[in-house]
Amino acid sequence: MEALRTPDDRFARLPGYAFAPHHVEVEGLRIHYLDEGPRDAAPVLLLHGEPSWSYLYRKMIPVITAAGQRAIAPDLVGFGRSDKPVRREDYTYQRHVDWMRGVLERLDLRRVTLVCQNWGGLIGLRLAAEHPERFTRIVAANTFLPTGDRPAGPAFLAWRQYSQETPDFHVGGIVKGGCVTDLPPEIVAAYDAPFPDDRYKAGARQFPMLVPVTREDPAAAPNRKAWEVLGRWTKPFLTAFSDSDPITGGADRILQQAIPGAEGQPHTTIAGAGHFLQEDKGEELARVVADFIARMSAA
Repeated sequence: MEALRTPDDRFARLPGYAFAPHHVEVEGLRIHYLDEGPRDAAPVLLLHGEPSWSYLYRKMIPVITAAGQRAIAPDLVGFGRSDKPVRREDYTYQRHVDWMRGVLERLDLRRVTLVCQNWGGLIGLRLAAEHPERFTRIVAANTFLPTGDRPAGPAFLAWRQYSQETPDFHVGGIVKGGCVTDLPPEIVAAYDAPFPDDRYKAGARQFPMLVPVTREDPAAAPNRKAWEVLGRWTKPFLTAFSDSDPITGGADRILQQAIPGAEGQPHTTIAGAGHFLQEDKGEELARVVADFIARMSAA
């Protein structure tokens, strides 16, 4: 599998991102991750989505580690400092799940609190359902686990069409457009950093086409199987959605009703945040996560 690796100097002096890089190899690809906080603490696994990277969690990591937790934020394959296969056909939903499963296994992560947004949920919820012994609790933020049984909303379909037709897939501009706050140029540039040119964006271009929108999609059956597990999931499950996300709005209520572990939890709606709520209200979301862990640990 031919893959590109973004030069390290692209990540020098990014605002708010003074974290040491770590790497693990999975199926011949180098995957980057952040690992902050005490190594003996239970890990908080922070999974980003499309088309962001671990930079999205820079505001949350200090809050989580200050609460005594270990924060681990991988870059999905095709994003951030992780390797980027050049052929769009090399990216499949199953491969993304397998690549992140490899990270779980290489780092031997256990007692995990999963925090997932966007594709971080599409991947992370699958991992939790397939390896429940590794996960202690889940925080779902602006995400879902689609099976193609429900019609895709107009906002997602418009995004998917745009992602395939736009001649300039401007990653930083897309993240900016998914925020309520107006991102300054240096932050937009930081989201662009992993992608020196369009050759590096095959994974970002392909992601919207991997979301199951029909019952016959290759990922539909595995996701239904994951829902069978989540339908019996009694471990703590919290939703923390924003109030201004046209893509995932309402999915929090479906998760709350379908997952037993969500019953009685202090589900949160974060005001003044868009799709990328980690960017708009990262510190607030991190406090929700830290408080959830403290409350459940004391129970």
